[in-house]
Amino acid sequence: MTTPLNGLKVLDFSTLLPGPFATLYLADLGAEVIHIESPTRPDLVRIMPPYANGQATAHSYLNRNKQSIALDLKDPASIELIRSRISEFDIVIEQFRPDVMKRLGLDYAMLTKINPRLIYCSITGYGQTGVYKDRAGHDINYLALSGVAGHSGRLEDGPPPLGIQIADVAGGSLHAVIAILAAVLERTQSGIGQYIDISMTDCTASLNAMSAAASLAADVKQQPETEILNGGSFYDYYQTQDHRYISIGSLEPQFMQGLAMVLELPILLEKGASFDHEDRLMVKAALKAKIKTKTWQQWQEIFAGLDLCVEPVLYLEEALNSPLAKERQWIVDIPLSHESDQTQPQLACPIKFSRSTLRYDFIGQPLGKGNW
Repeated sequence: MTTPLNGLKVLDFSTLLPGPFATLYLADLGAEVIHIESPTRPDLVRIMPPYANGQATAHSYLNRNKQSIALDLKDPASIELIRSRISEFDIVIEQFRPDVMKRLGLDYAMLTKINPRLIYCSITGYGQTGVYKDRAGHDINYLALSGVAGHSGRLEDGPPPLGIQIADVAGGSLHAVIAILAAVLERTQSGIGQYIDISMTDCTASLNAMSAAASLAADVKQQPETEILNGGSFYDYYQTQDHRYISIGSLEPQFMQGLAMVLELPILLEKGASFDHEDRLMVKAALKAKIKTKTWQQWQEIFAGLDLCVEPVLYLEEALNSPLAKERQWIVDIPLSHESDQTQPQLACPIKFSRSTLRYDFIGQPLGKGNW
């Protein structure tokens, strides 16, 4: 079996999370990724604790399968070296603010003159145009400006600070991968590459999906705890007797009926599907009181054999060691290097193919320890 992207070659100038996560997927899928890093200004994920096997765990994961090349982009010799080798590459990914690569002489207009087949992807917070293009930002800012945070969380407490970077990964990284692979496919027909402008805020706005459809076409105002999926119905998390949580998503009639029977709550059948605000509050109050009567473990045992869309809320450590994680192979042991017999456990690429395989060659390598 071969990897799906075998033969594609990527030149990666990105740092932190969005670009590296995108090129991680490309590398896992078989692309050869050359990661260009500054010899004097280390990528923050290289020094971000915690550490394992002598380096940051985030770096070891995000940069697996990639060759690390140390080049000072302020040195004209480095720029000339990159230009002299650019014809070897299919894809360039960069994550600087707009116009930085142009000042360096490594922008798309310059490099495509050398390699017309080049696909060039820029990932930024706000895109290459508009009044926000030069502003600094982080995941929390992109969620705020895209409208996602505005209809999430609780009316009393406001938007929740999430445990993952939705805008960086679902907004920036995965949209970049989709766009790049679409451009690769298009190139098989046109014979030439193209430029891709990925704004993490633009892409995060698209994740509003159903909520935005309702707002735009039916003028439905989206606020926390007002819609079926954002806490405005019994579709929610409920605290158990021992202060853990379970998730209840039994929206369809057959699930709602089964839940009402198991919990002995006829109000679920009477008002569970109601769109009236007061009815919804009554149903949630009844569920809250009922779930509080038993422990997290007791509820797991009750619902374990029932197909009712009720599941325990797991801590990350519990999720990673769960039967589901083992059955679906969430974790893979990655060699520390080509020469090492030691391995480090990491999240696997979640994509599964019937014929193709994935690459798990080595964890992220020390700065400059790469072949080009």
